[in-house]
Amino acid sequence: MSAEDPTLDDARMDDATMDPWARLSRLTPARIGLGRAGTGMPTIEVLRFGLAHAQARDAVHTPMDAAEVASGIEALGYPTLTLASAAPDRATYLRRPDLGRTLGEESAKILADRASEPVDLVIVVADGLSARAVHEGAAGFLAAFKPHIDKAGWTLAPIVVATQGRVALGDGIGAALKARAVAVLIGERPGLSSPDSLGIYLTLDPRVGRSDAERNCISNIRPAGLSHDLAAFKLDWLLREAFVRGITGVNLKDGSGPELEPPPRQQALEDGSDTASRA
Repeated sequence: MSAEDPTLDDARMDDATMDPWARLSRLTPARIGLGRAGTGMPTIEVLRFGLAHAQARDAVHTPMDAAEVASGIEALGYPTLTLASAAPDRATYLRRPDLGRTLGEESAKILADRASEPVDLVIVVADGLSARAVHEGAAGFLAAFKPHIDKAGWTLAPIVVATQGRVALGDGIGAALKARAVAVLIGERPGLSSPDSLGIYLTLDPRVGRSDAERNCISNIRPAGLSHDLAAFKLDWLLREAFVRGITGVNLKDGSGPELEPPPRQQALEDGSDTASRA
């Protein structure tokens, strides 16, 4: 067999002699089986850790370019509105999480003076703890979610681009814009292998004082995690269920499943038959 394909025997030999930790490390970005050099880690692993730590720190401290983010969203055909939290700068934002949950005085006035009709959904795009995630993922996700909005016929307020924002910032924005629900797209706290992770927090009937238990979260949206298409499918499912059941949060479990197709019974109902229920 080796005469026909000499690389096959080489591969089998490598697999047989390889450290089992090395085989496992190929399956996960987690830091396992790092090896050692004397009493310390190998130099390459020290350097990799340093790079990952630097990327995480950069994700947290780098400010968001709100104009650039808004431009990318507007290119999809969405109007935008740029607002800011009560945190005046990045350093204050990191030290005072409470200020990131409320609008700054000027932004609050802009919303108070803005006459608007009730809408189904307000989408808030906030930097959170990773502006990188927003820059790299927000427009892509919104492009994937747009067909779901169009199909459902949901009405939207202008998409809010919020600087120095935390998740709860969306509650006051959603209430001011008379929304049935608010979805906050936000840069998640970076891990040492995920400085680019975008999260979505969905809250029905937004108002100041909502708790985290009243939200649904779709997490780890990034190239190495949840795709934009699948995240859009899940948000569509959660939003539809929220409007029907009148709940979000711990009482609304994600039953969308892993696929981009509706479950058989839902598809049968949409097609006008109920054969799936008798299958």
